[in-house]
Amino acid sequence: MLRSFLINKSYYKVFYILAVGLISFNWVNIDATDSAFTTIKNEEGISVLEHGKPVFFYQRKPKVAGGKYHFNNYLHPVYNLQGDTLTEEFPEDHFHHRGFFWAWHQIYIGEKKMGDSWTMDSISQEVASLETSLKKKEIRLNAKVLWKSFAIQNEQPFIEENTIITVHQRESQTRKIDLEISLKALVSGVKIGGSEDEKGYGGFSTRIKLPKNMVFTSENGAVTPLEGQVHAGKWMDFSALFEGRQHLESGMAILCHPTTPNYPAPWILRQNGSMQNIVFPGARRIELPTERPTILRYRIIIHNGNANSLDFQKLQSEYGKLYPEK
Repeated sequence: MLRSFLINKSYYKVFYILAVGLISFNWVNIDATDSAFTTIKNEEGISVLEHGKPVFFYQRKPKVAGGKYHFNNYLHPVYNLQGDTLTEEFPEDHFHHRGFFWAWHQIYIGEKKMGDSWTMDSISQEVASLETSLKKKEIRLNAKVLWKSFAIQNEQPFIEENTIITVHQRESQTRKIDLEISLKALVSGVKIGGSEDEKGYGGFSTRIKLPKNMVFTSENGAVTPLEGQVHAGKWMDFSALFEGRQHLESGMAILCHPTTPNYPAPWILRQNGSMQNIVFPGARRIELPTERPTILRYRIIIHNGNANSLDFQKLQSEYGKLYPEK
């Protein structure tokens, strides 16, 4: 089979990509389009690459952390534009933090607690399907995830999650990653909520590396992390001189889309040893309807330079024009 590839010169490019995948004992999916993106799949999950350079890894298969809990359905590693790892997974201070993840402490049916997806206590998430589609300037991952609980007989799924992750072709100094998290109750009375305190943290979170020089910036300038929620605006930027790149400032921003239910959402921010969270829905639980999904939309912008290097007013406006409300 490999010999036939070599004989036909038109397959040289395909063969090269395939060979790279085989060397790392993975499979490469190649689309017929002239896309800059490729994927590498194995039993653990899927890597997304642009021009052969890694963008992120989606963890499909549960991984054990803390010697007890099983985590999947998250992104790690996520890479910056230099190819350095931006995220952390299962750090000693919070073993349940994992790259880019979305999770809630309160998961109920009626008044009965089903478990905690922050620590995955009594909860499991089966990635029932994981599809990819390629275009010339973007790649899209679509994960169908069934939430189950040990508190339900036969562990029948009670929430269907459909998450779409769209990676746009890198621009000069930025890369945009869109995240759409769709949650639909499969039975009546399903409720989710954040931590049961004034912080109310829960929803989309990022565990990124936190140099001491990390600067938090939003619409009105520099932001100081507090113990509780910070109401800072529609977007938040995290920029620093990361270790090993002391002469190149870089960072990541999170933009909230206007169709997200609690837009503009409050933030939980941490200067060291923790995650950054755009809060949804807060400490008070909300019910997930069975007739339509609840959809959360965020755009992550990984960039060189600091917040002053980007026109966030323009970027937020452009993002806001996507997904017009029906």
